[in-house]
Amino acid sequence: MRANDTGLLEVSGLCVRVPGRRLVEALEMTLNRGEFVAVLGRNGTGKTLSLLTLAGLRQPDGGAIRLGNEAITSLGRQQVARRLALLPQDTDDIFPATVLDTALVGRHPHIGRFRWESQRDYDLARESLAMVGIGDLADRDVLSLSGGERRRLAIAQVLTQSPDVYLLDEPTNHLDPQHQVDTLRIFRRIADDGAGVVASLHDINLAARVADRCLLLFGDGRWEFGTTDEVLDEERLEAVFETPMEAVSWRDRRLFVAGGSRP
Repeated sequence: MRANDTGLLEVSGLCVRVPGRRLVEALEMTLNRGEFVAVLGRNGTGKTLSLLTLAGLRQPDGGAIRLGNEAITSLGRQQVARRLALLPQDTDDIFPATVLDTALVGRHPHIGRFRWESQRDYDLARESLAMVGIGDLADRDVLSLSGGERRRLAIAQVLTQSPDVYLLDEPTNHLDPQHQVDTLRIFRRIADDGAGVVASLHDINLAARVADRCLLLFGDGRWEFGTTDEVLDEERLEAVFETPMEAVSWRDRRLFVAGGSRP
């Protein structure tokens, strides 16, 4: 089931707090179809907790979240998982399984109780593995994979889930530069096809390449949300990352270079 077109994910007055700290206060944000939103901030500013809250896995400390036209709290976990996928920062594999079987886990929200995976489910899993460049590893034991291969498998798993909304917590973790760019291109393409993507990133320049809008988290409750061209500038980025930033021109683009710690 597709959510309505007024907004795939709507956030109103959202607060994210930890003991003694207000990380995000009264956030207002809408994720629309066809949109890629990058979340930028220092370590500890609430990026992961915000994504967990948006996914309905953590109770907000204030405010409301709507998935399409329904409050996320009114939906069961399977209903949410059919429409929203979360890629965590890291994934641990405890039990042996094949790469294909691990990718197929993404289809579980769509499979009824006491039912087996269909041929369509297998096809989607294989297509997702091919998208991230590990289609030839389908029969390998997941425990034999390298860190980068395992990260690409985790990405394939959320692709296999085929939701409306993708929440990605540092999706380029453990990936080499080529696969970082390839991964973000995949999700840019998925957004262009009508989904919505929210991704926390540490690389400002990758965010500038793929994101329509950016959410900047300052770690003290403050935030800024706007188009990428509007919010990515030296002054704001220096405030967010607490380090001097310089914008340089390269191939008709702006690149941001960190100048190191403040004296």
